[in-house]
Amino acid sequence: MRTPPASLLLLAVLLGAAVSVQSAGKEKITHLHFFLHDTLSGKDPSAVLVARGEGRTPKAEDPVPFSSLFATDDLMTEGPEPTSKVVGNAQGLYISSGRGKLSLVLGMDYQLTEGPFNGSAFVVYSRNTVATNPNGRELAIVGGRGKFRMARGFAVLRTHFLDPNNGDAIIEYNVTLHHP
Repeated sequence: MRTPPASLLLLAVLLGAAVSVQSAGKEKITHLHFFLHDTLSGKDPSAVLVARGEGRTPKAEDPVPFSSLFATDDLMTEGPEPTSKVVGNAQGLYISSGRGKLSLVLGMDYQLTEGPFNGSAFVVYSRNTVATNPNGRELAIVGGRGKFRMARGFAVLRTHFLDPNNGDAIIEYNVTLHHP
């Protein structure tokens, strides 16, 4: 444990506050790789439209028009095939925020359900410039739970599959987490 400077201790005593400083210890770095299945079509979609801006109607060539808000419960799998082993799920929201090109703002919780991090999750809140960088775009990781508590880092996404007619997508994730 590192000792706080004397001036900080004196200030704490004068203000009647308690001071505790702990060493963060050595930080861990974890790399994760999975595929996210975002399905807007069919009888059991994993992403559902919950709101759309007034006067905005989808066109055949744009199933996710500007101002569309979706709630998600997407599967995370080991491989790109829908039959691959499920390793987690991602729940949250995304909104189509690009007026000219497909761009989303994501607020999602990615929980692992397999392996040494079973029950732990990380959180992404970031812009996903789908149309601008289809083969590698970076999203910010802003927190986590369980073994990923206080995580930070980034996820590099690559579109493995995108159906432009219905918006269904399979996205490859390469995640780097820094956590205690």
